[in-house]
Amino acid sequence: MSGVAYTLVDDPKALDAAMRDIAAAPRIGVDTEADSRHHYPEKVCLIQVATERRAYVIDPLAIDGLSALGRVLGDPRVEKVLHGADYDLRGLDRDFGFGVKPLYDTNVAARLAGLERFGLAALMEDLLGIVIPKQAALQKSDWSRRPLSREALSYGAEDVVHLGALRDSLDERLRALGRQEWAAEECERLSEVRYAAPDPETAFLSVKGAGRLDGPALAVLRTLSEMREAEARRRNLPLAYVLSAEAMVHLAAHPDAALAVVPGIGAATVRRLGDAIRRAVRAGQQAPPYARPKPEVPPLPRLTSAESKRLARLKAWRQAHGKRLALDPALLWPVRSLDRLARAPGTLDAETRSSDVRRWQAAEFGASLREALSG
Repeated sequence: MSGVAYTLVDDPKALDAAMRDIAAAPRIGVDTEADSRHHYPEKVCLIQVATERRAYVIDPLAIDGLSALGRVLGDPRVEKVLHGADYDLRGLDRDFGFGVKPLYDTNVAARLAGLERFGLAALMEDLLGIVIPKQAALQKSDWSRRPLSREALSYGAEDVVHLGALRDSLDERLRALGRQEWAAEECERLSEVRYAAPDPETAFLSVKGAGRLDGPALAVLRTLSEMREAEARRRNLPLAYVLSAEAMVHLAAHPDAALAVVPGIGAATVRRLGDAIRRAVRAGQQAPPYARPKPEVPPLPRLTSAESKRLARLKAWRQAHGKRLALDPALLWPVRSLDRLARAPGTLDAETRSSDVRRWQAAEFGASLREALSG
């Protein structure tokens, strides 16, 4: 791995020097690395920032105060370029209270430009001719370990140094296609993403497979989830490393099953957690059946035959536009809006003002959609 030049920022003096360059830049590339593969709860372990002059690998585990960086990330005069920003935005908000605005997401731009490969490495190869070997061991690194190797730090820096050039290449394609405003609106909406902590009272309902369980089984799943959460925090391990979703759902549905035959539970788990698992199962069996909370927005009634035909026609309309533009049809109009329009075809004007529909979608496809609705 050849690597790239970078400056490790792991003390206040180095941060001050880096911020003089970062704060003066009109545009910076930004990325983060977290330790979700290895620890729970996860945390941001590196923040990589690149100006036109230099790449900086900032160690937030070694520096107490990063407020100067936070101010730049929120500075409207400095464009921040990220790739697949959603995860980074949530982590920066969760751990530091930082917002990132304005931003330009190269993944969003690539999709709207109609490119077939959206990964960062693929885009750099296809658009810039830059090949970055992605070593599996580095991709799975425990970014919380210190000291990090030079190879790991260079790997982190490599992801930001080319973001500016990649952004320019993508924006040129969008300009030629007349889609710059599309990307600008999508990135504006993306910049509002914030971390939302799961509700501890209902988080267990998101366990894969929970949807098929009845009330008594959900009561068991809840106590198992609480046990797993406590054990994961105690051992600082990801939830799945403590007890898999498959095992919890099986136990919830078959609470009297012997642990040795439960899918996803091995001998080591039985030795370490067997007693705690059995106690959690018993507590769930003794608890009242769990009643799922009613959805905040009641589900819509089943489509009538006429409405189903209309929805199929609207989806075909969207599919045809996607084929014509060489774009994923899902980008062109949200299916939730099409579902509502299938039920109430005279509400298009209201739909174009809903939070689901983008301004660019309404401007570009509203007239065509009105024709499809009247057909």
